[in-house]
Amino acid sequence: MALHVLPVLFTLLVWWFSTGAILYLNGLPNRTFKWTMGLASVMLALALWGLSVSSLQISIGSAYCAFLCAVLVWAWQEIAFLLGYVTGPRRVPCTPGATGWKRTSEAIQAVLHHELALIGLAIAVAAVSWDAPNQTGLWTFGILWAMRTSAKLNIFLGVRNLAESFLPDHLRYMETYFRRAPMNALFPFSVILSSAVAIPMWMTAIAPTTSEFQAVQLSLIGAMLVLAIVEHGFMVVPLAPEALWKWGLSSRK
Repeated sequence: MALHVLPVLFTLLVWWFSTGAILYLNGLPNRTFKWTMGLASVMLALALWGLSVSSLQISIGSAYCAFLCAVLVWAWQEIAFLLGYVTGPRRVPCTPGATGWKRTSEAIQAVLHHELALIGLAIAVAAVSWDAPNQTGLWTFGILWAMRTSAKLNIFLGVRNLAESFLPDHLRYMETYFRRAPMNALFPFSVILSSAVAIPMWMTAIAPTTSEFQAVQLSLIGAMLVLAIVEHGFMVVPLAPEALWKWGLSSRK
């Protein structure tokens, strides 16, 4: 049981704390941003190094380490985006009344540098763990990337909850690229496809023939995927996810 429960609890803690910490740092005065970005960049370098080491080992500890390192790599781009350092060449609101390709084009320009940074980080994660026996980090980053891309597309197409309160003042223009709607045609497919990956992943994780390393590895990755599916659910239900991170948003007062 510990092979599954502990990884789930660990993932919950990492997900909740890292999100809150990033929100808190982002809410501090602008003069702190360069220090936050500098420390985040040091963290990125250490995370890639840790991933390169842990990916060569097959053990329960290395699964946890690779998972955490991948999350820290992911955290760098979250910080860079929310601080406004890595967004896109377009830093103004969407043209009023824009639809179709014009709206899509402007939205892409608003986050282009961010998307390119994600590609670069994915290449870095793949490079340091290429052909290694422990692929926990690469899978973790891949799931975070895929599910965040899905979330962005759904917010662009239209959902009930946009979580716009998470955006700092200097990124408020991003709200103009969002669309509020009960749901969109992509949303059911996002949930169904991600669930179709999560279910067999968990079935393998709890199978009696699965090794301890694989059980922990799949439990960590599977828990993160389930949390991402839950986050998708937040988009279409009348709940305020901000309540989970009041402490993180407190720095904006």
